[in-house]
Amino acid sequence: MGDNELKRRLEQRINDSVLSGWNADEFGKRHTMPCISFRDYMELCLYDELDGYYRGGNVRIGKKGDFYTSSAIGAVMAGSLASYIVNYRLGHGGPFRLMEWGAGTGRLSAQIAQACLSSDPEWMQKVSLILVDDNPVHRETAVEELESAGIGGMQTAILPSAEAWAMDWNGPTVVIANELLDALPVHRVQRVQGELHELGVARDGANGGFQYVWMRITDERIEHTLERSGIILRKGQITEVNLAAEDWLRMLGSKLERGRLILIDYGHEAQEYAAEHRMFGTLLCYWKHQASDNPLVRPGEQDITAHVNFTQIRQAAERLGWKTVYNASQKQFLLDNGIMDMLRQHDGQDPFGAEARMNRAVRQLLLSDQMSETFKVMVLEKSE
Repeated sequence: MGDNELKRRLEQRINDSVLSGWNADEFGKRHTMPCISFRDYMELCLYDELDGYYRGGNVRIGKKGDFYTSSAIGAVMAGSLASYIVNYRLGHGGPFRLMEWGAGTGRLSAQIAQACLSSDPEWMQKVSLILVDDNPVHRETAVEELESAGIGGMQTAILPSAEAWAMDWNGPTVVIANELLDALPVHRVQRVQGELHELGVARDGANGGFQYVWMRITDERIEHTLERSGIILRKGQITEVNLAAEDWLRMLGSKLERGRLILIDYGHEAQEYAAEHRMFGTLLCYWKHQASDNPLVRPGEQDITAHVNFTQIRQAAERLGWKTVYNASQKQFLLDNGIMDMLRQHDGQDPFGAEARMNRAVRQLLLSDQMSETFKVMVLEKSE
């Protein structure tokens, strides 16, 4: 797939492109060639309708996939999210819609629904659950996940994004986007000889693959975003600009009349995002649980992600009419929403018992690998 049909389509897209980029040989001579922006390359690799990483193939999450999300650790994150959602509903009253965008296999939503139901037996009559994912295998798996969770009496829908955008959005809605923004296509830019250039992707005739080239900035919003974030790149430094996240926020804001958006992702404020130790940006690829920084191989077969610039997201959201009501590390969100109440007393005789597993999950989320410090939770609100 990635080395055949999608690669050939990428090559044809580059051949037909009206854009051009350049690199220099060892003698400093500039070589110009047709190219596409890295942003368009990443979009095709991930979202091509036939062979994109997120559009087809097998389950991408968990042991059999290429990466884990925080929901795979256990029900701890789901429990804290459930606590937050229940408190929000109690503060507003009446029925509402709970939606997870980029829901994957549906495990997180199923865990949240279970946790909400345990705190409110009438939960299923008050809330409709909508899962949005464009991978048909994920949607099939999500059906099984919800059935096995014992929430069959709840009003649910599992939709591709096109159908979700087209549905009736009347009424309050809470949208969860767990590790969604990091998977949207990004522009990559680099400061070269005092000027800002965008990275493009061209064919590499010598090796039969693809190569980076420099090209002119393709979207004037790129420089505006960097300026608003206060990012000044050092000589040779590369960073990512996620305009697709702003476009998604704009679209969601045009649909959502009243409710909240819970963003959970790994990322940083702008100063840290473009710090000196990040000279080559934040972009990473995952293939069979192995990380690399080379997105130009295995097109369509590996995940490509970039950390989230939360300064950019907050500024863009507020320009679009959202209000920031929460912004902290995932660790702080967990502490604010009942994680310590999930610790269980046990005699230690069964290290594989439910109580022991829950305690290990709590410790892992709070202490292991600083994951809950790198992950952030931002809550945005729209009101009538």
